[in-house]
Amino acid sequence: MPLASMFWILLAASSGANAREAIVGLPCEGCEAVFEGLPEQLTAHARIAPQGEPGEAMTVTGRVYGPDRKPRAGVIVYAYQTNVRGVYPPPARPQGRASDRHGRLRAWSLSGADGRYTFETIRPASYPSRDVPAHIHMHVVERGCASYYIDDVVFTDDPLLTPDQRRQHARGRGGKGVATPVQENGRWRVTRDIELGAQIPGYPACGGL
Repeated sequence: MPLASMFWILLAASSGANAREAIVGLPCEGCEAVFEGLPEQLTAHARIAPQGEPGEAMTVTGRVYGPDRKPRAGVIVYAYQTNVRGVYPPPARPQGRASDRHGRLRAWSLSGADGRYTFETIRPASYPSRDVPAHIHMHVVERGCASYYIDDVVFTDDPLLTPDQRRQHARGRGGKGVATPVQENGRWRVTRDIELGAQIPGYPACGGL
């Protein structure tokens, strides 16, 4: 369960009005947002925070692996996050009830032939007046199969990250969500590999080998 879920009321819903693939790994509040505003054309390199967004530049990258541990191409990775004030800034144009809660710092990437995806963004801030570590939410869509959320990306250098949270994210939904930021030439870089179906209740056979 993402760290933010302790503050949300989880609603068990198998799909939203605009959902395509079945949503599994329930309960999941707002999982239909992944389909709201989904671009027709996707690439392996996408941008969450637009150029000029205040904050420290960050690149999030990784590979998507199937249950057979082979790189998986053509998987949609959806991510959204807070800004430097720790809030989800509203979108310029509403897309839908669920995605509007995710704010305007959101994007989709499509894993390439080597399974790699990349997001350019800024380093998120933790929620105001809360003890929740900073994080980036992630979902995946295995086209023609299923969609589900995976563990948030959290950062090993975050003083709000507790030892228990670190252990929980070390082997959670979709693989290890704990990432160690490395600063290179004024930009933070983190790696978050994704293991399809790992620790996902109800993961369907279509996502198998």
